[in-house]
Amino acid sequence: MENEADVFYRQLPKVELHAHLNGSVSSHTIEKLIDRKPHLNIEHNMTAIGKGQRRTLDECFQVFKVIHQLVDTEEDILMVATDVIREFAADSVKYLELRSTPREEKHTGLTKRRYIETVIRAIQLCKEEGLDIDVRFLVAIDRRNGPQVAMETVELAEEFLLSSNGLVVGLDLSGDPTVGDGKSLLPALERAKNCGLKLSLHLSEVPSQLEESDLLLNLPPDRIGHGTFLHPEVGGSQILVDKVLKNNIPLELCLTSNIKGQTVPCYSKHHFKYWYQLGHPSVICTDDKGVFSTDLSQEYQLAASTFGLSREAVWKLSQQAIDCIFAPEIRSASRQPYTSGFRKKEQKLFVNFIQVFVEIMTLKREL
Repeated sequence: MENEADVFYRQLPKVELHAHLNGSVSSHTIEKLIDRKPHLNIEHNMTAIGKGQRRTLDECFQVFKVIHQLVDTEEDILMVATDVIREFAADSVKYLELRSTPREEKHTGLTKRRYIETVIRAIQLCKEEGLDIDVRFLVAIDRRNGPQVAMETVELAEEFLLSSNGLVVGLDLSGDPTVGDGKSLLPALERAKNCGLKLSLHLSEVPSQLEESDLLLNLPPDRIGHGTFLHPEVGGSQILVDKVLKNNIPLELCLTSNIKGQTVPCYSKHHFKYWYQLGHPSVICTDDKGVFSTDLSQEYQLAASTFGLSREAVWKLSQQAIDCIFAPEIRSASRQPYTSGFRKKEQKLFVNFIQVFVEIMTLKREL
């Protein structure tokens, strides 16, 4: 039975802005995938990092390679995407931005175009189910694949930006941060920005990337993924911090991911504290809820317990994430008075922030 604190975080309406599709696959879905492909001889412990376990960043990327072996057909992608969306909805996530690199698998006939189309289909199916969640998709560039593939990915994302009825909203830059050259990807990122795609860039995930971080911040991106080593206390620079502050670029912060991936030594030293104390837009996210055995409720609870956040502060932190989303029709609605009569689905998303908080506070007083 959940205690009162667990209920608060579970019922808190939340916004998830940094969720990699294949890294978000739950143990339940992994079991279904393994049953489909017993010839791969993949065991469940090869696809997740359990409680108390840690891996190097390189070892984390090896886990993703194993998952990619399990997810290599349209049918796999459809099942994975629908399961992931349903699980986020069950965790009271009201708005979700999934991200994934479109892959080609010649042995199954999967193409990059069909990959994106299948994710979009999963989003549409979940909407038809009536799930209380709005979902958008970011097409991801894997930095390991170089500038030519990056440009091809941008061209594909640009096409779906125009044809997906608003479901494809942006571009993600991710992949192993120790591989590839961010400078060579600038033309692709500039094209993406110029065509109207929002940019979320994994940036300063590892130390000693000052020059690359500086170049990418000059774009500037619309959001920053991780930003672990931006500030001078951990080897970044005040110049980088000033650029982030000047452009008011929100950070997507993933506590458990950084601890288990060993880019941050412990929760109390997580850079959430640095940016939160500055009053800078900071959004709590999961990164890879399946691989890191977490969910968004748990991440909020960890942030609150580690940094002494009150319930009111947690509620405000969750609500402020709305200002950082890439879907313009929902973001703009959040800035209107609650009595302005915006669409029912949007009203439910925003008003619930107040309703649930009041209900939980009432429950607390009664207990």
